[in-house]
Amino acid sequence: MSSSAVTAPFNRDALEQVLKRRFFFAPAFELYGGVSGLFDYGPPGCAFQANIVDTWRKHFILEEDMLEVDCTMLTPHEVLKTSGHVDKFADWMCKDLKTGEIFRADHLVEEVLESRLKGDKAARGIKVEEEEDEDKKKRKKKVKEIKNVKLDDEVVKEYENILAQIDGFSGPQLGELIVKYDITNPSTGGKLEPPIEFNLMFETAIGPSGNLKGYLRPETAQGQFLNFNKLLEFNNEKMPFASASIGKSFRNEIAPRAGLLRVREFLMAEIEHFVDPEDKSHPKFNQVKDIKLRFLPSGVQESGSTELIEKTIGEAVSTGLVDNETLGYFIARIYLFLLKIGVDTNRIRFRQHMSNEMAHYASDCWDAELQTSYGWIECVGCADRSAYDLSVHAAKTGEKLVVRQPLPEPITVEKFEIEISKKKFGPKFRKDAGSIEKWLLERNQTDLESLGNELTANGKIVIKVPGVEGETELDTELIKIEKVKRTEHIREFTPNVIEPSFGIGRIIYSIFEHQFWSRPEDVDRSVLSLPPLVAPTKVLLVPLSNSAELKPIVEKVSNVLRKNQIPFKVDDSSASIGKRYARNDELGTPFGITIDFESLKDESVTLRERDSTKQVRGSYEDIIDAIKQVTYFGSSWAEGTAKLTPFESQSTDA
Repeated sequence: MSSSAVTAPFNRDALEQVLKRRFFFAPAFELYGGVSGLFDYGPPGCAFQANIVDTWRKHFILEEDMLEVDCTMLTPHEVLKTSGHVDKFADWMCKDLKTGEIFRADHLVEEVLESRLKGDKAARGIKVEEEEDEDKKKRKKKVKEIKNVKLDDEVVKEYENILAQIDGFSGPQLGELIVKYDITNPSTGGKLEPPIEFNLMFETAIGPSGNLKGYLRPETAQGQFLNFNKLLEFNNEKMPFASASIGKSFRNEIAPRAGLLRVREFLMAEIEHFVDPEDKSHPKFNQVKDIKLRFLPSGVQESGSTELIEKTIGEAVSTGLVDNETLGYFIARIYLFLLKIGVDTNRIRFRQHMSNEMAHYASDCWDAELQTSYGWIECVGCADRSAYDLSVHAAKTGEKLVVRQPLPEPITVEKFEIEISKKKFGPKFRKDAGSIEKWLLERNQTDLESLGNELTANGKIVIKVPGVEGETELDTELIKIEKVKRTEHIREFTPNVIEPSFGIGRIIYSIFEHQFWSRPEDVDRSVLSLPPLVAPTKVLLVPLSNSAELKPIVEKVSNVLRKNQIPFKVDDSSASIGKRYARNDELGTPFGITIDFESLKDESVTLRERDSTKQVRGSYEDIIDAIKQVTYFGSSWAEGTAKLTPFESQSTDA
């Protein structure tokens, strides 16, 4: 982006008009009135998304030697029941008792409290920024009690504290806030029902009978976990290693809003890095340890603040702010990827999950959040998920999802083991014997120690086995639980998982906001400063006139661009050359090649750079080589065009 454009205020309406008019994306089924949260990508949107995915593959899969898989989007109920999605993959919604209108509870609390704070500032004579989200603006206009009402200082502090922690409140806590602060339907003032959980997965039936219940997957991770043994074998049993998957996921959002930021069908790119739980160091951590990042730790949020802490990732790991090297390595690599594709370095932060939002099995979790006109938006999650996923699927299926490694020296270990008297077990429990035995053999060391103590103390244990009616009583005639010493030559362990998870649509929209501006001399001339690497089209080929004399050189340059696989478009319309460039600036096209009558003499052409509108001239072979250097090999404009001649023109950008 040009330095002069930075001072121009961002205009979301202007951006959305460009994105709609140039068909980057549009509401799906628009002829039928559309469906909230569903969008179609047009030609420039498709190309931009494809380039981001290609860059992601190279940045992660290629550079980190990852194993890519492509798993089905249809997932049986039992898989997502085991993973916890059926029971816990939900948001909290509340309903207007009279109208039946539905709101997502956390968003409603957030919007009402933010509006009241703005009303307080207005009452105190403090200038308030204009709200740009039209839907939000309309809702807030109808909230009667926030019209320029001065709040007590203590209430202001309470609101600010709540907003700093809004991501961490449970449904019942949100319900308490709604009652405490008398939050009602913004449109009608109507009372709301207490928040209830709404599962976000799209349910379906697999097969014609309808008996096999399933869902459209809410993430791409489960297929990677279920293929762990195959991936480990493919990787010659070597640890650590990572799998990766790119594909569509689906979430039945309560209140889709903000364009691509909250949708019901979206593209995800996810990594599952399998690591030894006893060694979470990373061999390449030294390569990233000096990268400075802005962190929002959980403790800061829980104190009611949003003040960022700037540290190198090396300092963050060494001080324990980030749990381990492998998690820290991926946080840094996420940051480098986002910068590469066009995210503004000043509008990215890493927010740590608070204790009340952290999954019980996770040891640490950070979200890469990008600042937009809608606020800070979570675009990438990076979590240490411990051994949870592999453990629950192994327990459910009875299939070991473990790594087995020879020990350098045999070791003696003490373990609790259970011995089942099968001769007595079968006749006593008959059809339930298999279920009870499976339940017993799935117990971990902590469970076995507890059961063993109970058996020793009481001479029996009483257990509740899923699928078996009533309680099951087992005495010392049926089972024995003892601590046994064994010499082991093999170490067997369940890997931990570090999971970076990318929401591609959210990243795309954030980049649009970060790179959109208008030329200071003409606010109607919009520019989308997409990095050349990911720009949908790299070159606009512009013949100065429609003269037939120029067509052979246009064709010659076109053929060389095609041969070098550089995406380009020819604009030989009758519009002025300035207008032709202007309408491609808003498409994000970084370079323009002008062919004029001088080109007929020596095959020289002019190269224009989008943001600065600087121009250089040289042979078309040298110009195309400069484009390649800047686009694909990381050269700056100055470096890539060093051998070319600066060119001044009065007409190109008129």
